[in-house]
Amino acid sequence: MSRKAGKKRHTLLIVLASVLAVLAITAMVLITHTQIIVGTIQKLSANTVNTINSFEPLGEPMEGIKDNGQYIITEVQYSENYPNSFLDITYPDENRETAQPTLIYFHGGGFFGGSKSFGDPLAESDATALLDDICAEGFNLVNNDYVLVPEYHFPAPLIQANEAFQFLIDHADEYHLDMDRVVIMGSSAGAIITSQLGSIITDPDYAETLGITPVLKPEQVKAVVLDDAPLVYDKFSLGTKVLVGNYVKGSIFLNREEKQKYNNILWVDSNYPDAFLLGSEYYADMREMDSVLTSAGVEHVLVDPLAERNLQMQHCFVASERENEVAKDAFDRMIAFLKSRV
Repeated sequence: MSRKAGKKRHTLLIVLASVLAVLAITAMVLITHTQIIVGTIQKLSANTVNTINSFEPLGEPMEGIKDNGQYIITEVQYSENYPNSFLDITYPDENRETAQPTLIYFHGGGFFGGSKSFGDPLAESDATALLDDICAEGFNLVNNDYVLVPEYHFPAPLIQANEAFQFLIDHADEYHLDMDRVVIMGSSAGAIITSQLGSIITDPDYAETLGITPVLKPEQVKAVVLDDAPLVYDKFSLGTKVLVGNYVKGSIFLNREEKQKYNNILWVDSNYPDAFLLGSEYYADMREMDSVLTSAGVEHVLVDPLAERNLQMQHCFVASERENEVAKDAFDRMIAFLKSRV
């Protein structure tokens, strides 16, 4: 090789190394400062889903009979301490005084978006139809909003949920809600919230760790439904770590204490509520929860299409129960489980 050619090759290697170094530094900045990535997602999705925190309701409050015959009251403010502190209440029909158990639902959206009205932007299914169909099975359904990043982080939505529970207890007579027969359900990010609430309500040590004094007593919560909850942080994909890490602390690099506070599977004991688990994208997490609940002697059911049918279903697949027979089977099993508890 000539001296000139060798010099050119050396220069090219220096340039290539510099480019790779810049890319590595850029990648490190992005995964360390996760809101850069999540903020971009929020901006891109702002026109189609809720990505903001507001002390004003997203829609005009309304009350009346829906086209399907169900009775709904929307944009009820349950607290003034945080934005997005609004809920909707739907009854199976206009006879609101009929005694029905209460199902309290938390939407998904990666903690950066979504709402009780628009559902989860990360799930390819109709969550609104799912809630209508649950309500039609004889549940008064409470659908909650909660705060989003970047202004708020873990455990703020859990604090809010506790405030919503207190409001529902205080106004149970006004809204004809049975708060002694409660089911808590969530999908995706909402399933994380629900899973953690199960431990907050039944484990004083976990509640104290998060600085929350639960207002619901264990005997009031008859069951929880965890619809595809990502909980085991070390097993997450990079994309999930970006979303969850950003929610917890604004970085994918969570320390041991932060993971322990987040992953309530580590806190599950025999007092945990009866549970119905749905696993699809996060089937590994739901299998781990299934194993721990079994060891603790907690009554529960796991619906795992990959294990049962060798089918990899979409994230939060049960919401497609009107069009998909596998989802309809999961829905029917869920309803049967809940009715046996309430």
